[in-house]
Amino acid sequence: MTISMYQATVPSLIRSLNNLAAILEKAAAHAESKKIDPAVLINTRLYPDMFHLGRQVQIATDIARRGAARLASLEAPAMEDSETTFPELVDRVHKTTAYLESLTAEQIDGSEEKSIALPMGNQTMTFEGLPYLLFFILPNVYFHVTTSYDILRHCGVELGKMDYLGKP
Repeated sequence: MTISMYQATVPSLIRSLNNLAAILEKAAAHAESKKIDPAVLINTRLYPDMFHLGRQVQIATDIARRGAARLASLEAPAMEDSETTFPELVDRVHKTTAYLESLTAEQIDGSEEKSIALPMGNQTMTFEGLPYLLFFILPNVYFHVTTSYDILRHCGVELGKMDYLGKP
């Protein structure tokens, strides 16, 4: 059995982002039940030189949206980084998954060897499609979703491994 680029990209990203949205919704409920200002959780970071929760969510959605778009030879829809509430962050995640759901296998399949130019500050990294997916897109999305989970868990939100993994 083989797996296509589309199958390795879109369903995996959607699942991770849907799990992130559920985690954020649990965090909002936690803040409400414990009478915690949601901004405290959204602005929490694990260490002073790390991004806060809100930025972690923005980066996870950016990498998923832009990464899939590059594989499909499309321009990803722009999103402002202006979210300051849990509903806004959840909405951003849902907009990203809706975009991913709009992509088709025909747009992404066959991109294994496609040259991907990724601007990074003053430099440009160049990848072939499959290494871009396996060694950049997926690890980065997983990292930022995991960091979001870790920030909220550290803040006392009752989360477990199944919240991260989602239901089968």
